[in-house]
Amino acid sequence: MKRTTVEEILLSSMKAAAGQLPDRAAIERYQFGRLRQTIAHAAAKSPFYRDRLAGVRPAEITDHGSLSRLPFTSEDDLRRRGQQMLCVSQDEVARIITMQSSGTTGPPKRLFFSEEDLERTLDFFHHGMRALVRPGQKVLILLPGATPDSTGDLLARGLARMEVASRIYGLVADPLQAAAEVFAEGFDALVGFPVQVLALSRTPAGQSVPAGRIKSVLLCSDYIPRTVCDEVSAAWRCRVFSHYGTVESGLGGGVECEALCGCHLREADLLFEVVCPRTGVALPPGQWGELVFSTLSRRAMPLIRYRTGDRGRLLAGPCRCGSPLARLDKVRGRISQVRQLANGQTLSLALLDELLLAIPGVLDFQAVLDRDKDGERLTVRLTTLPAKRDQSLQQAALQLKELARLRDLQIGMAANPGGLINRGKRIIEDNRGKISHETAYQAAL
Repeated sequence: MKRTTVEEILLSSMKAAAGQLPDRAAIERYQFGRLRQTIAHAAAKSPFYRDRLAGVRPAEITDHGSLSRLPFTSEDDLRRRGQQMLCVSQDEVARIITMQSSGTTGPPKRLFFSEEDLERTLDFFHHGMRALVRPGQKVLILLPGATPDSTGDLLARGLARMEVASRIYGLVADPLQAAAEVFAEGFDALVGFPVQVLALSRTPAGQSVPAGRIKSVLLCSDYIPRTVCDEVSAAWRCRVFSHYGTVESGLGGGVECEALCGCHLREADLLFEVVCPRTGVALPPGQWGELVFSTLSRRAMPLIRYRTGDRGRLLAGPCRCGSPLARLDKVRGRISQVRQLANGQTLSLALLDELLLAIPGVLDFQAVLDRDKDGERLTVRLTTLPAKRDQSLQQAALQLKELARLRDLQIGMAANPGGLINRGKRIIEDNRGKISHETAYQAAL
C-alpha cells in the first residue's frame, strides 16, 4: 500500500530527505515553529490581531498544551472584522471569496488570499489527487470552476501538473440530464458533492457505466454520509475517497489515502485541534468535538484557532499506509444543525442522510421542521427516480415512523417535482421559531 502523497508537501516544507519523514514529535515542533511565526506576522500586520493577541508571547506557544493561551477566532469575527484581519495590502490580494450563509441577514464572510496562498492550495490539490489518478487519465469535476482560482479551476490546474485531463462541469441541478451528457465521454475519476455524485450514480446513464470504467471518486465540499460512500462504490465498483476542506482552510484540509481510514491532514499549512464546543477545552484524539485549526503559511489573512463549527475527531495512532501524518475521521456535519426536539430527542441531517439516502430510488431530499397546534411536524420532500417515486415515498415514510426519536412528531412526505437536486450545502430547515440549541449541542457530542 502506498503512503499518502500528501507527505511530500510536508517533506518539502521541512526540507527533509525524500522518503525520510520525521516522527510526530519533529512534525509538531515544525508546526509550532510556523505557528509562532504566524502569530508574530498577524500581530504586526493586522489591526484585529494586534488587539486580539495583545499580551500573547509567541515564544510561549510551544505545544498543544499551550494553545489555550491563544484566543479563538470565529465566523462572527470574519463577518464583522474581516477587513481588519488582513495582513497585506490590497494590491497583494489575488482572490476574495465572499460567502453569505442561507438565512443570515448580517454582513457576509470575506476571505482574502494572496498568490502565494493560492499556490499552496494548488500544490495540495496536485499532491492529494495523485492517490486517485495517474498521468493520461481524465477527471470530471462537479464543482464551480468558471471563476479564476475557484475550487474547480484550482483543481483542474493541479491535475494538469500531473498530466491528467479534466472537464469542469460545475454543480449538478438535473442529474438525469447531467448523467446523459457526461457519461458518454468516459472519465476515470469524478470529484463532487456527495449527494450529487450519488444522484448521478443512480440515474439510468450512471447505472450503465461499465464496472471499473470509473476507477475512483473523491467526495468533498459537504458532510459525507457513510451510506453515500458505500452506494457509489457498489454502483461503479470503484474506490471512494473523502476530502475535508473549507473556504477558511484555503479550500483544502485533508484527504484520504489508499487505506481509506481517515483524511491525512495538510500539516505543512494547517494545525488542527478538537475542542469542546461549550467550554473550548481541548479534547484528545478519539473524542468528538468541534474542529479548530490555525493556518501556518497563510500570508494575506491568517486564521488563528479558527472555530469551524464542524463536528469531528482526530484519529489516534498511525495510518495503515505507514504515514505519521495526523488523520481526521469523517466529519459529522455542523454542530449548529443538530435540532432539539420537544420530546427531548435531537435530529440531525446526518441521521436523515444515513436513513433516506440508503433507499435506492432517492436522489436527494429536503427536510423541514415546523410546529402547529398539534405539535411538531417533520416534512420530507424526496427527489427520486421517476420510476421509483411511489416506492421510495412509501419506504421513506415507513422508516421515519419507525425511528424512535421521531415517534412524537407528525411526519409528512412529498415528492419534489421536476427531479432537481440541491446545488449547495444541505440543511434541515427549521421554521419553529426561536429555540435554544444548548441541549442539542450536548447531545450531539
